[in-house]
Amino acid sequence: MPAAAPSTREDCLELDRRDPLARFREEFVLPEGVVYLDGNSLGARPKGASERAAQVIEQEWGEGLIRSWNTADWFTLPARLGEMVGRYLGGSSGTAVVTDTTSINLFKAASAALRIVEERSPGRRVIVTQRENFPSDIYMMEGLAEQLGQGYEVRLVEDEDLVSRPESVIDESVALVLLTHVNYRTGRLFEMKALTEVIHAAGAMALWDLCHSAGALPIDLEAANADMAVGCTYKYLNGGPGSPAFIWVAERHQDAFAQPLSGWWGHKEPFAMTPHYEPASGIRRYLTGTQGIISMSVAELGLTLAARADIEEVRAKSLALTDLFIELVRTRLADHPLTLVTPLEHEHRGSQVSIAHPEGFAVMSALIARGFIGDYREPEILRFGFTPLYTSYADVWDTVEALRDILDNRLWDKDEFKTRGAVT
Repeated sequence: MPAAAPSTREDCLELDRRDPLARFREEFVLPEGVVYLDGNSLGARPKGASERAAQVIEQEWGEGLIRSWNTADWFTLPARLGEMVGRYLGGSSGTAVVTDTTSINLFKAASAALRIVEERSPGRRVIVTQRENFPSDIYMMEGLAEQLGQGYEVRLVEDEDLVSRPESVIDESVALVLLTHVNYRTGRLFEMKALTEVIHAAGAMALWDLCHSAGALPIDLEAANADMAVGCTYKYLNGGPGSPAFIWVAERHQDAFAQPLSGWWGHKEPFAMTPHYEPASGIRRYLTGTQGIISMSVAELGLTLAARADIEEVRAKSLALTDLFIELVRTRLADHPLTLVTPLEHEHRGSQVSIAHPEGFAVMSALIARGFIGDYREPEILRFGFTPLYTSYADVWDTVEALRDILDNRLWDKDEFKTRGAVT
């Protein structure tokens, strides 16, 4: 952000005119009259997604039928998309596949990591993860520990301890540390390389969840010496609702991986139809069953867009947008009980801003009804996600002005804004 924060909407429009990423906004379908600040939960639809889905359904499926596994190259799609993801995350060729969901990939990766550690350092039985990790991550580790038995346990640690004294919570009893790169609720960014060094010094393995960072900031898994990583494609990578996740594995671990979900797509020769499982070599052994080809084909559009953008420019704009939002909230909404939850320091901030308000749910509901879409997380958190490829500086100004009107006039204080649906 410039030294002096924009003080008018015209200042923001001028920033938009000079924005090197502004051209990407035209690559997305954004509804008229809507400002979308929830790309940290579900990215916007890339143009061409409907046409690509129709092509798969009408031509590849409708006309090609089963022949399209070969003629449309469906079978290699997970690996082809994995090559895109691997390059995007600083990995070399053959380090990633796009497949399954984040939760399933977490289970596979954690199971494999625990077996690798058991072979080299028997008796370690602790899985460490953040208390404020996304709940599904914790649940998957709890379920895995229960299935393994033998004294395995999940230890929840505080974010502050990971930042200020990680050595105190990662000791020689720890086998695996699962960390989310950006906290889903607060937007805190963790330093991957430094924490991975601490994890390895303790003799444990490092598994990173990149759901809230992939596509929003530079990631170099190989430079960080990470062991494994997982993430989704439907947030900042704009792959569509429920689009497939990815799993990344350092080359040094790939052939040591023991697949706990040994489906036929990970078999050495899947069409040999043998009665016993033999894992493929390399990253392909991380596949399990038949893939969702329609969803995966659409996700390719978002990955292609992400690959075209300069990730350093993406990060610079992300920080400028979040800086602007924080400053406008501080100066224009100072009379309201708003508490910034997201760190101010750039090195500790992802691409979202989280603000607490005692009536957070109702405030966000009123804001969404006005056409400014963020989301809500317990307790009291209004989340605003900034996707640099389609979020403008004017969007930030307009959102703060709408929020100011809602708070100044207590427009949130209506029953219709306090009624919760199945999804908040």
